[in-house]
Amino acid sequence: MPEARTWQLVAGSAALGLALAAGAVTTAGPWDNGQRKAERARADLADGRGGAHHAGAPAPAPHRPVPAPSAAGVLRALGTTAAPAGTTTRTGDDLAAVLVPLLGDPGLGPLRTASVVDTATGRQLYGEGAGTPMTPASTVKIATTTAALSALGPDHRIATTTVTGPDARTVTLVGGGDPTLDRTRLKALADATARALKARAATAPVRLTYDTSLYKGPVLHPIGPNENLAPVTALMTDEGRTDGPGTGPAPRAADPARDTATAFAGLLRKAGVRLQGEPAPGRAATGPKAVPLARTDSAPLADLVERTLTSSDNDLAEALARQTALARRQPASFTGAGKAVHDELARLGLPLAGARFADGSGLDRADRVSAALLTGLLTRAADPARPALRPVLTGLPVSGFTGTLAGRFGTGPAATGAGLVRAKTGTLTGVNTLAGTVVTPDGRLLAFAFLAGRTGSPDAAQTALDRLSAALAATTAAPPPRT
Repeated sequence: MPEARTWQLVAGSAALGLALAAGAVTTAGPWDNGQRKAERARADLADGRGGAHHAGAPAPAPHRPVPAPSAAGVLRALGTTAAPAGTTTRTGDDLAAVLVPLLGDPGLGPLRTASVVDTATGRQLYGEGAGTPMTPASTVKIATTTAALSALGPDHRIATTTVTGPDARTVTLVGGGDPTLDRTRLKALADATARALKARAATAPVRLTYDTSLYKGPVLHPIGPNENLAPVTALMTDEGRTDGPGTGPAPRAADPARDTATAFAGLLRKAGVRLQGEPAPGRAATGPKAVPLARTDSAPLADLVERTLTSSDNDLAEALARQTALARRQPASFTGAGKAVHDELARLGLPLAGARFADGSGLDRADRVSAALLTGLLTRAADPARPALRPVLTGLPVSGFTGTLAGRFGTGPAATGAGLVRAKTGTLTGVNTLAGTVVTPDGRLLAFAFLAGRTGSPDAAQTALDRLSAALAATTAAPPPRT
């Protein structure tokens, strides 16, 4: 039986709902191959705020979280206070009458839980097993990104650096955990390193080492070698991809750190640096003996979070979980990251009974998250008092237009939710989940989470989940009458 439901109409939620729903419609497309099914290729546009930032260069301007730009072509209906044609005004009890039959869809399998919350009040409007921990698949990325933003702030950048010792005979490429490091930034780092060596009058041949000691524990995810995730190391280029698209499943390097160091060595030579031998693993000089040479920084964390959620980027999710671990003085490992994420969410006062974060990406079936936790996370991100968490909302794919929802909400009853639902998908074999936000015709921003287990068909499950969220987009609910 559904849990108790409480309704409340709050005037302030209308403005917040409209601002957050009118999110940017970017060119994107995610994937689910094997455990994730390909939907559409994503054109990952370069961020002008990225690139190399070398020693002595001015610090980048702070990246302030703001509401996403308007998307009038997608959300034109939100420009009026009148409910769109075909929507129905319902009482609170009627919402249960709408959702319960949809939750009974056989496509959702025998295990399903649900939570719907008014973000303006934090009140649960509908619940079915909302506190029961379930395997969340990729919707766990909502927890990963929220924890990272809470621990580090939206302006945090991940640095890759080069360091030498007093005699400048060894240069060490130090991985900071940035999987978005690309060939362009690697070349800029090599050029800046060469200039720094020249400024020190270091003309003798140097050894190149590379330091991945920032991360601890196994580099392989429990699923083993997989096209959905590179070995998790503190130093890599282009997420360890050796071929294929820039997002989604692709062949991955067996040793991304070594490959990055080898490429960096070639770039140093082109920049005029004489090297001895081939790159080798090593520890960077520390303390007074360390001489920084150059660095390159990732895009701000706010941008990384949006990319993680829109394209369901597993490599970035694992990196952000480890950045949270480092911020909270935990080992940057699967275990340490899981503890750090759990502890950070506890600081936010979220319901964590039975929660487990075995990884940051959701590929591990040992992850456990409740529907109530997911809607709690989304409600925190919508809180006007917590603007640092806003990228969790602006990064959610837009139904029918971006990311992992680009190929969904196109036909049938779910089509009424196209452009109105923003949600993170989750797909493993037998597991299908959807969690996000929707703006109702009366302007309220609702957070929802629907989790299904032991599903037989991913297509049938996804269709059922889409219908559930679309039903929220077509429902204007009134508070229950006073008795």
